[in-house]
Amino acid sequence: MGLNLTRALRNFNLENRAHGLIGKEKPRPAPSHPKTEDALRATKTHHPDIEDKIRNKDNLLLTRLKEVYVDSSDPSSEVQTKESASAQEELRLPKLTVNRETLMDLDVESIPKGKISVLEALTLLNNYKNSPETWTAKKISEDYHLDSKKTQALLEYFIPFNVKMIPPKDKKQITDS
Repeated sequence: MGLNLTRALRNFNLENRAHGLIGKEKPRPAPSHPKTEDALRATKTHHPDIEDKIRNKDNLLLTRLKEVYVDSSDPSSEVQTKESASAQEELRLPKLTVNRETLMDLDVESIPKGKISVLEALTLLNNYKNSPETWTAKKISEDYHLDSKKTQALLEYFIPFNVKMIPPKDKKQITDS
């Protein structure tokens, strides 16, 4: 019953409403910025045939466009499933010297090989800072299953525990007296 009533209201006076919409004035475009209008006028004075070039079809361009052919294909699903299966097999349990409750708060159950968690990164950087003789880049890369070059770069360039206070050169330093 409701469907019939809705259809009747939707189709009521349909033709007159359509003619009204067709006969309505089209909306005017928003006004251009004054500098844009000046630039358009300058372009039209320097190149009076620009409007003809814009409105006419360029047959050479159209033929070149017809010659363009794009062929795309997705990799097979077998390759994707093999990659995802190999990624799932290469997981390791996190190694931490901190308590496991901290780890459980982060919901970290396993980490892919070749990656480390933030807590592990901070732990290994702290260990390296405290005893660089025992915690070498090679040992860290073996323990955490990391690339040796990336591990060396991590130890060389990422130093989060050093704070350097640089006094200003212009001002006098305050001494304790």
